[in-house]
Amino acid sequence: MSSSRLQALWNHPAGPKTIHFWAPTFKWGISIANIADFSKPPEKLSYPQQIAVAATGIVWSRYSTVITPKNWNLFSVNVAMAGTGLYQLGRKIRHDYFSDAEPALAKE
Repeated sequence: MSSSRLQALWNHPAGPKTIHFWAPTFKWGISIANIADFSKPPEKLSYPQQIAVAATGIVWSRYSTVITPKNWNLFSVNVAMAGTGLYQLGRKIRHDYFSDAEPALAKE
């Protein structure tokens, strides 16, 4: 990569010298944590948490496309949040409503 491209990235209004870069970069931690929870049993997932993650991702994905300057880091992290939240909600709903297994209390 040429130094002029690095200079352009460095001086961009949403570049590493601004909060517009660092806030979405740290927000990746939420998506990474949600990906780590893919191995968690569905009964341990929380509806309110996953609805919040998915809704936040959807709302802020839209917002990141209409603000100036365009912040593609913010857009990508929110698409990832929406995707992981919706995936986890799907797992939870399939387990709670479409599972063939009987609840543990019914076996007693």
